[in-house]
Amino acid sequence: MDAPAPGPSAAPSLVTALMLRVPEGDRAAFTALVRQLERPALALAWRTLNDPSEAQDACQQAFTRLWTEAARFDPARGSADAWFRRILINLCLDRRRAMRPVAPIDAAQDLADAAPDPEASAIRNDQQARLAAGMARLNPRQRLALTLFHGDGLSMAEIAERMETSAKAIEGLLGRARNELRTMMNEGTKS
Repeated sequence: MDAPAPGPSAAPSLVTALMLRVPEGDRAAFTALVRQLERPALALAWRTLNDPSEAQDACQQAFTRLWTEAARFDPARGSADAWFRRILINLCLDRRRAMRPVAPIDAAQDLADAAPDPEASAIRNDQQARLAAGMARLNPRQRLALTLFHGDGLSMAEIAERMETSAKAIEGLLGRARNELRTMMNEGTKS
């Protein structure tokens, strides 16, 4: 009787295999690694920072860090994908804290002035502006968790891995973020 073939978790992923070659100075492996990671990295950074230029800068910095700190990657502690995303998320959160917030009232006025549409369009623009302002007021971890869950459609377990916490903690983080957004959205309708 033949032994069963090893499952997919028996072999390292392509990203992990490439990552293990980078500390040896393998530029071809690094280039292939960047090609594997760049599109999802840019999407994650853009959603976290809500600024394409900042997102590109964060990705550039993350890939530079990946090259210089590749020897610190330990496959026994998790996948290379998760390790890289943690670097990127930390850089994005640092950038987010350093960015000056846009005044939500000014943004809402610009949206309303730009679209002289019927009442339904004005209501929709107001809701979108309040939602954007509410998201901007959330703490960065709450914003990231909401973005990964609703924007990327990731499970709580996947988000927990990316944010290096438990699925239960993510559940609480999402619940608090939704409650805060709901409160902020309701405050906007009372005025």
